[in-house]
Amino acid sequence: MAPAQVGVLGGGRMGAGIAHAFLLAGSRVSVVERDDESAAAAAHRIGDSIRRSVERDGGLDETELRSRLDTGTDATAFGECDLVIEAVPEERTLKETALSRAEAAMPAYAILASNTSSISIDDLASRRLRPERFLGLHFFNPVPASALVEIVQGSATSPDVIDSARVWVSALGKTPIVVRDSPGFASSRLGVMLGLEAIRMLEDGVASAADIDAAMTLGYRHPTGPLRTTDIVGLDVRLGIAEELERAFGERFAAPELLRRMVAEGKLGRKSGQGFYEWNEER
Repeated sequence: MAPAQVGVLGGGRMGAGIAHAFLLAGSRVSVVERDDESAAAAAHRIGDSIRRSVERDGGLDETELRSRLDTGTDATAFGECDLVIEAVPEERTLKETALSRAEAAMPAYAILASNTSSISIDDLASRRLRPERFLGLHFFNPVPASALVEIVQGSATSPDVIDSARVWVSALGKTPIVVRDSPGFASSRLGVMLGLEAIRMLEDGVASAADIDAAMTLGYRHPTGPLRTTDIVGLDVRLGIAEELERAFGERFAAPELLRRMVAEGKLGRKSGQGFYEWNEER
């Protein structure tokens, strides 16, 4: 069974996807953003996802789903949540601020999670009021289509919290895996390494982006090639993870100059419309 009430701090692509998943599982969801404009954008984003779900599944009631969603800017909306998930961009200071904001508003019994894809859960837990009720819940982009959630267990995380997280992830129709806190965890550490090498190959002129991706989709049966995946995740997100992993593991995770240049030029992948591919659908 999904938690009765869920809070999501951050209503961008990831936060909206997480909110949508819990709405479909039956939870009431409160999404909190930094300002009115961002909150309105989050409501529109989640509303579009709800509409598409109803179009695919005639058994869903759009009005009922929307009735369980609240969006706004006041973190006191987290006051009765069983679970609050931080889903702000992958920047350490921003996440620290967001987690403190959520923790100050949520009840003591609630579980707090970070959707970080690379930052140490133990580092984030060291500044928490209740580190035993804190963990990582790493959702994947796009959330509706992803079958996996990576549960990251910190040194202080209670086993009961991990058990609850397993049940809740399963209630979303997704598969939970539990990993020990380590830089990049399991998925980001492996995924980023493959993505960085694909970018280096493109930079060196080994093959085109499409052919590099085809080598992995057709040759190794990956569902999506590493460069297209980087576009979907966001080049800026991949760069941030690479920098975090380079600090932990050294030069093997150093970002290629091509990646840095594309991020500086605003070519962030699907969300900007241009990355290693052109993306023309609604962002």
